[in-house]
Amino acid sequence: MKKVLIFSVFCLVLASCNSKVEVKYTPDGQKKDIALQLYSLRDDIKTDYAGTIKKAGEMGYTAVEAANYDSGKFYGKTPEEFKADIEAAGMKVLSSHTGKSLSDEALAKKDFTENMQWWDEAIKAHKAAGMQYIVTPSMPTPKTLADLQTYCEYYNEVGKKCKEAGMKFGYHNHSFEFNKIEDKVFYDYMIENTNPEYVFFEMDVYWVVRGQNSPVDYFNKYKNRFEILHIKDNKELGQSGMVGFDAIFNNTDAAGVKHLVVEVEQYNFTPAESVQKSLEYLQKCPLVKTSYSN
Repeated sequence: MKKVLIFSVFCLVLASCNSKVEVKYTPDGQKKDIALQLYSLRDDIKTDYAGTIKKAGEMGYTAVEAANYDSGKFYGKTPEEFKADIEAAGMKVLSSHTGKSLSDEALAKKDFTENMQWWDEAIKAHKAAGMQYIVTPSMPTPKTLADLQTYCEYYNEVGKKCKEAGMKFGYHNHSFEFNKIEDKVFYDYMIENTNPEYVFFEMDVYWVVRGQNSPVDYFNKYKNRFEILHIKDNKELGQSGMVGFDAIFNNTDAAGVKHLVVEVEQYNFTPAESVQKSLEYLQKCPLVKTSYSN
């Protein structure tokens, strides 16, 4: 029996990445350089570490951001094992979410000694895993601007250590950073009082919007401070229509973006399906560059 395959290719132009129209690309279309925050597959990775990582590579992700650093290991693996596993799946190790908050005593005394000892071990492990970036995923809300200033000084010190090790240190926001402490917006104060040489900001665009702010306004107000973007929606990318990805992707040069990292925290489908649909959304979006690091 002869089988005849007929291929029809339609070229569609989108006015916005938020359009619901599906774009068809040729099979040999170039794969885009997009990383995955492994927290997106947190339940899967607990039960099937190897299979989950393999699946992420097969989907077309090119890099990962870890979210399970603990006592020198990633997902229970040594840094060298984790790096080898990720690379065997066809990806690279880009970054990791981890951090250590200041105790009340350390905050009051501005004594970072104990924390820096922890960071020495963490930085060594991340370096061995091939990380380019270490990102603190959140922090306690300081009660005063003086306490927030202490955290800025602390992060500058961490960032300096990371730079000396050949890596970069950043901070990842949620929505609470857009509240005010005394008379200053928490997030703005952090950006203005950390040294760009030592601290960058991994902007989570979804949480900026949930904090009733515009990512693009921040790109233009604080140029080149946002080297990594967490590309996230309420569930799968593009499903809510609330984030305004078209404006974001049209203004990445002002932000200084080098990498996009997908994070999916809630799902309409299985986590793996949601993560794959999110990648497909970016692969199809004509406003997303093939690479941001060139």
